[in-house]
Amino acid sequence: MSNTALYSLTVLIWGSTWFAIEFQLGTVAPEISLVYRYGGAALLLFAWSRLRGLSLRFALRDHLWFVLLGLLLFGINYIIAYRAQLYISSALTAIAFSTMVWMNIINARLFFAVRADRRVLFGALLGVTGIVTLFAPQIDQLSFTDGVFFGSFLAVLSALVASFGNMVSQASQRASLPVIQSNAWGMLYGALFTAAIAIANGYEFDFEWNIAYVGSLAYLTVFGSIVAFGAYLTLLGRIGAHKAGYAMVLFPVVALVLSTLFEGLSIDATIIVGTLLVLTGNVFVLNARRPIDTVSEERPKLQQERIDLSNTRAG
Repeated sequence: MSNTALYSLTVLIWGSTWFAIEFQLGTVAPEISLVYRYGGAALLLFAWSRLRGLSLRFALRDHLWFVLLGLLLFGINYIIAYRAQLYISSALTAIAFSTMVWMNIINARLFFAVRADRRVLFGALLGVTGIVTLFAPQIDQLSFTDGVFFGSFLAVLSALVASFGNMVSQASQRASLPVIQSNAWGMLYGALFTAAIAIANGYEFDFEWNIAYVGSLAYLTVFGSIVAFGAYLTLLGRIGAHKAGYAMVLFPVVALVLSTLFEGLSIDATIIVGTLLVLTGNVFVLNARRPIDTVSEERPKLQQERIDLSNTRAG
């Protein structure tokens, strides 16, 4: 599948999951819903792997990558994000998660020595500015109490944890670990960790047997988890976390479009300007030159120096 198709799938699906998550918040504790979501996704991925004849046997060191992936991307990240929603609105959450594009740029530099192109940096700046513009009217109505600041801190922390999860996924792909099986094991470990947290807090494993809860859970499990994460992490391995992370800036725009279509949200100047800024930033990020990997750059130089040295000795 092309990078454009993977990017489109990621943005469109995650942009629509905002509606689905609303139906998950109610009787069932968020942690329990996450256990159902990622536990179910893991089982489906294991079944798919068996059906396709994909190996599920990996060395212990590989499982260490899977545990990290599960904890950061499918466990701690979502637990913190759901808790943040108890204190702040979706507007502040969207802004907090849009900062992940910067976190990915910085972390890619720290962990993989990848320097982002200027077009990526400029595009990321435009994107975050666009998100702030989009949600400015809602922010103006907020009262910045201690609870709002605490919720905002949790949301940014959740984005940081997710960014670290992106780095783990990119590193595991560099170690030639396949995305599908990595996600299967990672989601299983993430579900088990979340279940342990839920049990420790005394949450009941309730379930809502109605169309809204079951339907939203099925959508989040199959599309929001299996398809979207599969597409995003594959894209991340191909173009790098600093560029793939821009999806976190673009999917709130999709959510606003859906809200306009189905919830009667009126289009005003802030929505138009904010959307244009985000889309323009998207063009800059995705059309930037290939990132510079200083580690990869040095290897040919070292090899050439060794050849020259060998020729000198031979002479």
